[in-house]
Amino acid sequence: MAKLPQILVCVLLVLGFALTSSATVYTVGDTSGWDISTDLNSWSNNKTFKVGDALSFQYSSSNSVSQVTKESFDVCNTTKVIKTYTGGNTTVTLTKPGDWYFVSGSKLYCLGGMKLVAEVENNQAYEPAGAPEAGTGSRQGDLPNPTTKSNSPTSSAFINCGPNAFVLAIFGLIAATLYMEVTI
Repeated sequence: MAKLPQILVCVLLVLGFALTSSATVYTVGDTSGWDISTDLNSWSNNKTFKVGDALSFQYSSSNSVSQVTKESFDVCNTTKVIKTYTGGNTTVTLTKPGDWYFVSGSKLYCLGGMKLVAEVENNQAYEPAGAPEAGTGSRQGDLPNPTTKSNSPTSSAFINCGPNAFVLAIFGLIAATLYMEVTI
């Protein structure tokens, strides 16, 4: 019976480690969203983006978001793009470290400052195999209108970590239990 408290402590420790490897979803521009009036440089200055995090762009259906190279970013080239997103709501999962460049689909908006560079740090806990693909949003009828925006990032541990985090937590629990039986 004395083993029960020790087992419970091990379970809590293992689950604690599994839950700390969560990714964060950032709403770009917070409550202002992806908009010409948003100071995107100030918004991104205090953020630390990691591999596995996601950027949620919320914008009017008359606008768009384009992922571009640094060269296109610097001159607001909206024709030479990596990928374009439309429809009002777009979530992009940051799948590799390095700088990610985004501009408005409108060159005038881009020249007015509607562009974002996300400096993404490596995240050892991220499991890219389970990462969802970002939606293109090209069929506007399939997407809802932009919703109320949240000012705080949200996280979802098991969704972005994949099933491997849970399996590792179970193996850790078994190993801790076996270790305790051998030492007691």
